[in-house]
Amino acid sequence: MSRTYTDRCPGVLRPWIADDGAIVRLRLVGGMLPARSLPALVDIAEKHADGSVLLTKRTNLQLRGIAHEDGCVSPELVDALTDAGFLPSPSHELVRNIMVSPLTGRVGGQADLRGLATDLDRRICAEPELARLAGRFLFVLDDGRGDIGARSLDLGVTAVDPAHVQLRVGTHHWGEVVAIDEAAEALVAYAMRFLDGAGTGDTALWHVDELPRGGAELLGQHHARDVRTQVTALPLPYGIIAQGGHLETEHVTVPDGRLRRDLVEAVTGHWAEEVIVTPWRSILLPDLDIE
Repeated sequence: MSRTYTDRCPGVLRPWIADDGAIVRLRLVGGMLPARSLPALVDIAEKHADGSVLLTKRTNLQLRGIAHEDGCVSPELVDALTDAGFLPSPSHELVRNIMVSPLTGRVGGQADLRGLATDLDRRICAEPELARLAGRFLFVLDDGRGDIGARSLDLGVTAVDPAHVQLRVGTHHWGEVVAIDEAAEALVAYAMRFLDGAGTGDTALWHVDELPRGGAELLGQHHARDVRTQVTALPLPYGIIAQGGHLETEHVTVPDGRLRRDLVEAVTGHWAEEVIVTPWRSILLPDLDIE
């Protein structure tokens, strides 16, 4: 594929200007955020945007209808989002696109990939060159249940047992089976090699699949797909999901994928410490005590 313009996927410091105002996107690693952050974000949305918080299919959050000047949102909005914890790495805000099986480590799956997601995010933000990745470049970490592994991706893993994952390069190529604690380093190395072949400027490639052989050249050696990765998951049901022991998760529908104050107040009333945004534009309230 031949690109003729740079990626314009929005962020806080690089908003997209729409007819109704600026749009900013807030990256959440694995869709996870502290529950206490939601009321603060609704306050920000009501003061600076259209009053609602949009869930995206990449497990991120979005605000729109924002006043802007010369293509920039106000410093007050940037400060408010930073203070609320939604801009932890200004230099890499556009490339912190890490999708994780939403229930990993709590219910089902082969492995708990929460630590891998955190490690990968830390390594991405620590490498200055990776800030050059397109804002659409996506890492997908499937914990072996097959709930998100079928979607298109740039780099990722699928768990094959509690301690190992198979690396993925592009939508169609598979790498080595490695220990989970080695996977983040391997994915960052692949991302760096992608940048070496992606070019720069307006013609730079956005995705691994756009490379001449769909990313096969990044591997160095072809690896067969492990049979244990050939799994799929049924759609996640809404309502209560038993975690085991005395804990449960509630899967909450979000009408039109928009969080408004009434729903946020209902959610935070559950005393959940964490909220997880899913790829299906819904939210999970995990680790709730069974009454």
